[in-house]
Amino acid sequence: MSKVSFLDKLLDGVDVEWKALGEICVVFTGGEAPKNSIKGSIPTNDYKYPIYGNGSEIYGYTDTYRIDKDAVTISSIGANTGFIYYREAFFTPIIRLKVLMPKYEWLLSKYIFHYLSSQTIYSKKSSVPNMNAADVKKLQIPIPCPENPEKSLEIQAEIVRILDAFTALTAELTAELSMRKKQYNYYRDQLLSFEEGDVEWKTLGDIGEVRMCKRILKNQTSETGDIPFYKIGTFGKEPNAYISQAIFNEYKAKYSYPKSGEVLISASGTIGRAVIFDGQDAYFQDSNIVWIENNESQILNKYLFYFYKIANWNIAEGGTIQRLYNDNLRKMKIPIPSLAEQARIVAILDKFDALTNSITEGLPREIALRQQQYEYYRDLLLSFPKAVAETPLESVEKQNG
Repeated sequence: MSKVSFLDKLLDGVDVEWKALGEICVVFTGGEAPKNSIKGSIPTNDYKYPIYGNGSEIYGYTDTYRIDKDAVTISSIGANTGFIYYREAFFTPIIRLKVLMPKYEWLLSKYIFHYLSSQTIYSKKSSVPNMNAADVKKLQIPIPCPENPEKSLEIQAEIVRILDAFTALTAELTAELSMRKKQYNYYRDQLLSFEEGDVEWKTLGDIGEVRMCKRILKNQTSETGDIPFYKIGTFGKEPNAYISQAIFNEYKAKYSYPKSGEVLISASGTIGRAVIFDGQDAYFQDSNIVWIENNESQILNKYLFYFYKIANWNIAEGGTIQRLYNDNLRKMKIPIPSLAEQARIVAILDKFDALTNSITEGLPREIALRQQQYEYYRDLLLSFPKAVAETPLESVEKQNG
């Protein structure tokens, strides 16, 4: 069904009027956290009302509340400025969080939430991003059938019903993913936990040498080139530096270079983050990205990879920067069951890993598809004809430059 026919059928010929949020909503600004409150994500009998700040997470809980209705919140300071959330009744906003509460019974908070979620409501560039109450009050939204409150409410409710069905499915899948991750972590920890005497324990230094690539100087890199050069900040992500094919060929031939399947480890930044080398031509920052030159007749690389995820690294302080020195790595003890048992453990964990973490299969892909589906229908349902004058966000965008 086309966009026009879908909207025409929903609106059934009724008018749409754009109204500023300040006309139809009470705009409330959060303040300091209540004195009688606790931080964290777990309520108690005494402190059961959530406290929301500018992020997506619950700040804490208190023994009372400031907002007694379902409402929409807009993060209005810091990196999250412009983020939209729907909050159920009985909560307290803090840290300049903006709260929108409809003034009229014919206006649904969920309708406001879905519409604002389809918009980019903040575009100002500054060292400390922020939105004040005046900015929020100028934002405009389309109100279907404004002359007939009952009909307007009916149309809003139908839009909300359709979009909530998509968000409910996404929420179910997200909860399922969270449960699967907990299940994965539990089985991983169980499978890799051995008592002294159950299996042989060796240090990583016993099973292989710590290796790293030859140092690459800054003047040997460029923003574009032949061979990706991964620094600690881009390790496991997209590269932002390259080296020439000539340097790569020379250094790969003369110095240490990982074999396909060996496990690269971050020795600074996020200590112990592990990436399995896929064998594609690439080069890695010396001392910050290292690996054990492993003999798989003793221990499988994939088994090492999973062990690294639960390893308790003895982190050394190098000035103000924490890092994993080669000596710490060599002394790390690891349980080594038989190769057959290692293979069994790897096979089980691979299945969990594919389900929880794969981009192309499993729940993350399904969640991404459902989110795309929600956004498609949200934009379809909320693409109301705009007024000739400044509408939705034009006035705020002009003010913010």
